[in-house]
Amino acid sequence: MQPHQHPHPHPALRRQTLSDLLHRTAARLPNKPAILCGDTTWTWREFDTLVSRLAAGLHAQGVAKGEHVGVLARNSHGFAALRFALARLGAVLVPVNFMLNPDEAGYILRHAGVKLLAVDSGLHALGREAAQRDTAITRFLWLPSEDPSTCPAGCLDFNALAATDLTTQPCPEPGFDRHHLLQIVYTSGTESLPKGAMLTHGAVIDQYVSCIIEGEMAENDVVLHALPLYHCAQLDVFLGPSVYLGSTSVITAKPTPENLLPLIARHRISQFFLPPTVWIAVLRSPLFAQSDLSSLRKGYYGASIMPVAVMQELIARLPQMRIWNFYGQTEIAPLATVLKPEDQLRKPGSAGKPAINVETRVVDDQMNDVAVGAVGEIVHRSPQLLLGYFNDPERSAAAFEGGWFHSGDLAVVDDEGYISVVDRKKDMIKTGGENVASREVEEALYRLDGVSEVAVIGLPHPRWIEAVTAVLVCKPGAVLDEARVIAHCAAQLAHFKTPKGVVFVDALPKNPSGKLLKRELRLRFEGLYQTH
Repeated sequence: MQPHQHPHPHPALRRQTLSDLLHRTAARLPNKPAILCGDTTWTWREFDTLVSRLAAGLHAQGVAKGEHVGVLARNSHGFAALRFALARLGAVLVPVNFMLNPDEAGYILRHAGVKLLAVDSGLHALGREAAQRDTAITRFLWLPSEDPSTCPAGCLDFNALAATDLTTQPCPEPGFDRHHLLQIVYTSGTESLPKGAMLTHGAVIDQYVSCIIEGEMAENDVVLHALPLYHCAQLDVFLGPSVYLGSTSVITAKPTPENLLPLIARHRISQFFLPPTVWIAVLRSPLFAQSDLSSLRKGYYGASIMPVAVMQELIARLPQMRIWNFYGQTEIAPLATVLKPEDQLRKPGSAGKPAINVETRVVDDQMNDVAVGAVGEIVHRSPQLLLGYFNDPERSAAAFEGGWFHSGDLAVVDDEGYISVVDRKKDMIKTGGENVASREVEEALYRLDGVSEVAVIGLPHPRWIEAVTAVLVCKPGAVLDEARVIAHCAAQLAHFKTPKGVVFVDALPKNPSGKLLKRELRLRFEGLYQTH
């Protein structure tokens, strides 16, 4: 026999799936607390056993390897268990944003070919309505929530399935490996219909490795999961690596300061992710000063740039907490680049450098690397990348043009190789023939006393085609007017970057992962300059 020829041993010998990660952690740390949510606490052994029972119960109900299973639910222990039970079966998770309306949710469920939809009591009605939009859904699975709830009539009961007797109804042995499809995650269709990014077990596990190494995650972390698990950031940057390492996870569905601050104190949370908008809310909460936050060691943000003034305040008020910026997108499972703690103030606004399993370039339209300081598109190569978009060969081909994945984000690179995202291609404001990055104007506005939050957008204008416009939320008690805001910007920015108008609002629209919904603001105020 030649040295490179091997007999074909049992396929489980070298298998590496999400199911295997959980099983190994349970073998290593059987009695350590794994999942805490509301009144529920599971050790790793209990969690692993329950996942097997749930998988066996679903299998007995006809859920087979490769089947697409939707989930429309808020964060809970039930959501976490379902995620790993489907991975154990080789079924494919299709998480759905619970902020969508029935038509939008119905589109995803129909497009993905979902037949079984998991819901919690609070979203059961929305799930039923979405299912009626010409989908293939015939059954519903009820998931328990953070607060006590009961199984609605006509749903499969999570608790009953999780009590499956494995001696009479064993969990099927997985006949698949790391190349098997794990999930289809639909990316928010900002300009068009959402696309379903197909990610394998291997892509997601390679991404866990990037998160653990770059984010210095560890087994002794106590992690709070507050942002929605239907979103890849909380699910795969934080919950997945916690399961891989054996960290303790505290899961909540309420990302409000009034809920988060007491949870951090009670559970001695050490690791925590929030988008900048929620970090701002936490800093502004009256509870902040009263809460014992001394356990916090690692803070992460993503989804948008952290204003420098807010970063300085975070560092001053939580001096023991080191801070990371994680940048990425669903298609790369999702971590792409990292700005480390020591660079937060040295490289403000930067997305950092590529993560360990990612190769990233910033290129022009001919795929040449751009010069230092020039704007180009971020492209990636990585084992973390999606296989393609589900049932969408055209957009898949476009995304991989030239042998790199095209992110759709515009960026500049500095002389040390640090990448700064300038804007989404669609958020760049073209005013009077000049390009303006909304983030640069936002950064200037955050330096004005009295500004709590701001979004800068381009609005139709008879003279400028698009006018730079600031939509602003004042801090409580602060009084600002348009003239003062414009004068502040004019002192710091070129004339063409200075807002032509300022709108004051009580709150900015955001999706559940904390991203500002600029398209909503553009629609709401599109007639602003037509009446001036």
